[in-house]
Amino acid sequence: MERIGFIGLGVMGKPMARNLLKAGFSLVVHDRKRDQVEELAGEGAKPAMSSREVSEKSDVVFTMLPDSADVEVVVFGKEGIMEGIREGMLYVDMSTIAPATSRKVYNALREKRVESLDAPVSGGDVGAREGTLSIMVGGMEEAFQRALPLFEIMGKNIVLMGGPGAGQVTKACNQVVVAVTIQAISESLTLARKAGVDPARVRDVLLGGFAQSRILDLHGNRILNRNFQPGFRTKLHRKDLAIALQIGREVSLPLPATAYAAEMMNSLIAQGKGDLDHSALALLVEQLGNV
Repeated sequence: MERIGFIGLGVMGKPMARNLLKAGFSLVVHDRKRDQVEELAGEGAKPAMSSREVSEKSDVVFTMLPDSADVEVVVFGKEGIMEGIREGMLYVDMSTIAPATSRKVYNALREKRVESLDAPVSGGDVGAREGTLSIMVGGMEEAFQRALPLFEIMGKNIVLMGGPGAGQVTKACNQVVVAVTIQAISESLTLARKAGVDPARVRDVLLGGFAQSRILDLHGNRILNRNFQPGFRTKLHRKDLAIALQIGREVSLPLPATAYAAEMMNSLIAQGKGDLDHSALALLVEQLGNV
């Protein structure tokens, strides 16, 4: 069995790392929050004090971090992964970041004879806990095949999308669909309330028709139950939409619905609600309609 390192033990990273540990792998973990490290250490993982230490003690290193800048610090910074790598290792970044950053990391590690994959995920905290994430991978086929048995512990729908950065482009497409759909559901359920029709019944009937979606099922339920505890924070989704909009600019493609959803998230963040779940977009729609 390969020795596994995991850096970034947040809402998504911790359950993903835990699934690898439960599968019997030797796991070295690191996070800025020591309580997260200590929790997994109590379950059998080996704690590390730095990303460099994780790299030195692992054959395959995973990261699950908030943004591009965080990945660059963990990979290139002081006591980072680059200081501990050796030929033949594999680096897998499961964060959602800019494709350009993924390609930068890929090229830098390739010079050290280390393969890397960008492998962002979809499925939220529930998918992370249950090991049912969708994993969108960019990189080389040989590296993908090496990582596949590990991916299969964390996810169910695992696809090699293309070369370096292709996983991140796919994730940006995913986040566009999710954001615009949450916006549509927020407007739909608020319209029902404003017009005097039970929004719970509206959701139920829509789930049986052409408008059915997993987002309507899960996030529609969150909206009805006023449960905005974060499965995925609004401020992180806004970051993802910024990536999608940047890709759009690079390829000269207007994304008007994406831009509108991003501005709605900006408004929510400006109200101090950026740490709420992205389904909290419904709160803003309700405010606009004085509901």
